[in-house]
Amino acid sequence: MAQQYRGRFAPSPSGFLHFGSLIAALASYLDAKHNNGQWLVRIEDIDPPREKAGASAQILKTLELFGLHWDEDVLYQSQQSPVYRAVLAELSQQNLSYYCCCTRAQIKAEGGIYQGHCRQLAQPKNSSAIRVINNLGISQYNDLIQGQVTCNKELAQEDFIVLRKDGLFAYQLAVVVDDIYQNISHIIRGCDLLEPTARQLSFYQILQHTAPKFGHFPLAVTAAGFKLSKQNNAPEIDQRNPIPSLLLALKFLGQQPPKELKYASVTELLSWAITHWSITQVPKSQEIVL
Repeated sequence: MAQQYRGRFAPSPSGFLHFGSLIAALASYLDAKHNNGQWLVRIEDIDPPREKAGASAQILKTLELFGLHWDEDVLYQSQQSPVYRAVLAELSQQNLSYYCCCTRAQIKAEGGIYQGHCRQLAQPKNSSAIRVINNLGISQYNDLIQGQVTCNKELAQEDFIVLRKDGLFAYQLAVVVDDIYQNISHIIRGCDLLEPTARQLSFYQILQHTAPKFGHFPLAVTAAGFKLSKQNNAPEIDQRNPIPSLLLALKFLGQQPPKELKYASVTELLSWAITHWSITQVPKSQEIVL
């Protein structure tokens, strides 16, 4: 029996939704719905210093205005601490992790890639990060959109951080544990995460879980290498009139909505988009200049 399709959109509340975020939400939503699957929303609020007040609620409101309705209760990573701690304890018990007190400056001085300096040193818990022992180092995988992806082999083999020195849970830990927790089967997201995906594939194996299928669409950039993002102060999308933004996002994703849909309702447009969604039409480039 085939696993039911379960997709997700997982924004961080570091700002409001911009056009790049809309592309991510729409691509993951359409791929799930076209495959008769469920679409979940997760708020990645594990880094309080980077969060913007009111952003979580505003993100959810915007998704609803754009007709992107989720199928289960929203999961907030800030409420997942007991689950993350249980995984950290399990890694420790199985001797699959260790404390590391290396600084970024030290790692940079060694070439920018962590060389496992603390793996055998039994460092103290205080002022240390926790790294997972990564003996797998997966650096190649097949992507639903990009095809065969080859990542930096040295980076893929690095023992990566799962708990930061400041006590905050690392992205790699939270994202993989939550995808397992929510039984996510497919992850459709931007090409800025091609390299982290290699680490996450290794981490699924370390945790002895089957990894989801991944598909990475091109990034929307304002110039080569300059991502449209919250960090770059990308403008918030127009909530008063969703149709133009939805049509632009569909075209960006290689879909071909007929011109008359500019007069459609949000429901009518999304209904067409779900029926006609074709992941093979999504451009295979890693970024597209707007």
